[in-house]
Amino acid sequence: MTAALTRARQQPARITGRLGDILVQRGIAPEATAQEPVAEPVTALELAEARIPARFRHALADHPQVTAWAKTIARAGRPGPAGAPGIAEGPSLRIVGPTGTGKTHQAYGAIRSLLAAGVRLRWEAVTAADLYARLRPRPGFENERDLQSLMRCPLLLLDDLGATKTSEWTEEVTYRLINHRYEHLRPTLITSNLTTDALRTALGDRVSSRLAQMTERVTLDGPDRRRPRRAA
Repeated sequence: MTAALTRARQQPARITGRLGDILVQRGIAPEATAQEPVAEPVTALELAEARIPARFRHALADHPQVTAWAKTIARAGRPGPAGAPGIAEGPSLRIVGPTGTGKTHQAYGAIRSLLAAGVRLRWEAVTAADLYARLRPRPGFENERDLQSLMRCPLLLLDDLGATKTSEWTEEVTYRLINHRYEHLRPTLITSNLTTDALRTALGDRVSSRLAQMTERVTLDGPDRRRPRRAA
């Protein structure tokens, strides 16, 4: 590429013809009115990826039950701004399995599938441990607003449910969150290492009963993917 061509490409486009003559007569440089290139709009998926943890930023949901759930939620969405569908009432998923079988990967992949399909949604993701840390009572902090926000969020990912030490307080917080989403049919993605019986022991009958009715269970198995595989 010649230096002249490079300079020409770096210079703004000049308006010529009748419009250019009129601008010159009025003392306006045609270059000043040349339109700047219009930036490509940022997609909802690109915006969301800034909120998704780096390890799951390119997660893909490939489990048949998870992909079927995402399609169901996308189809059920009611029109929102500019006609794009938003999250409406719908089913929930409980993804269970041993540590390292890809539960969180599938959950974030499902969220990315919805965004890639053009669904505009407000979503939150929180581990059970972080949920209790956020809501634990402390001076000068109003935790009720945070809890209400998670209750009403159109889509919630609650990760590692049952993985923390429980108490009467954690059981009550979990019950309020799950019960509200259960009653209002708000789609919820839940991951857990615990079986149904173990969840009942950890969280109580009230929570486990609602989870059993509101969620479709997806079971993942296999070795811990986080551990390096030994050479044969």
